[in-house]
Amino acid sequence: MITVVGSLNMDLVTYTGRMPVIGETIIGKSFKQIPGGKGANQADAIAKLGAKVRMIGCVGSDDMGNTLLESLNNDGVDITRIKKVEGISTGIASITVDSAANNCIIVVSGANNMLSADDIRTSYDALQNSDVVVAQLEVPIETVKYVLSTAKQLGKLTILNPAPAVELDKDFLANVDILVPNDTELQLISGIQVNNDSDMENAAQVLMNKGVRELIVTLGDKGCVHINKLGMKAYPAYKVNAVDTTAAGDSFIGAVAVAINEGKSLEEAIHFATAVGAITVTKEGAQSSLPLRGEVETFIRDVK
Repeated sequence: MITVVGSLNMDLVTYTGRMPVIGETIIGKSFKQIPGGKGANQADAIAKLGAKVRMIGCVGSDDMGNTLLESLNNDGVDITRIKKVEGISTGIASITVDSAANNCIIVVSGANNMLSADDIRTSYDALQNSDVVVAQLEVPIETVKYVLSTAKQLGKLTILNPAPAVELDKDFLANVDILVPNDTELQLISGIQVNNDSDMENAAQVLMNKGVRELIVTLGDKGCVHINKLGMKAYPAYKVNAVDTTAAGDSFIGAVAVAINEGKSLEEAIHFATAVGAITVTKEGAQSSLPLRGEVETFIRDVK
């Protein structure tokens, strides 16, 4: 069993030819409402890849919250530990996607800000009955810190996606087994400017000195880099026709969790996750773009 602790948002997605500059109004191509939120995306990816997964988080008592819960439930995520909060809106993410599949995102956290350490204590048995615990930073930082600490006390493997990036102290990072930042996030949380592979390795070393065991730095269409105390190894991305990069990182993290939960090595997990991420960017939206296990297996077989 995998438990994901994190955010649930309704994604309000605008597709446009190019990004507007400050002060400019442009005409968009289309608009969609798509279930999202980094935590929910990762949980949904895990479910679609065939693993048992539960989600711990908060939504508002509104139509968007109900839609998010229904969508996760339909995809096979255990939603029994997701709390409805009265008097506050479900989180939303306003996303703009241009014709080159680049995106920019503004998140209004809403009910996600209400996830507390008390909610985690209430769901202690959920962590206890899990093998892998996955978290991100779209819910209160102290709650995430408590989640990771509790999970490690229970002997669980922990995966952290440090997004949105903030400075993380040694007590926090000491409970992270696998840290999965992108290159920008690595730079922000390490305090080291990353311009080349040597900088990347130095930045990773800063975080490993604070207790992180393994880092997987995602690099978009350049693939990813795995760094630990033994060194650094690059993994190229599959060449695909990218349509929308939303949730690519979330699908990658979900796939790593699934593979590790199945007893695969971290190297095998990265190969699998790279394929999942490649498929995700060929489709529009967040959870709507996440592939099923059979689709991934076919993709891997066909590209060999």
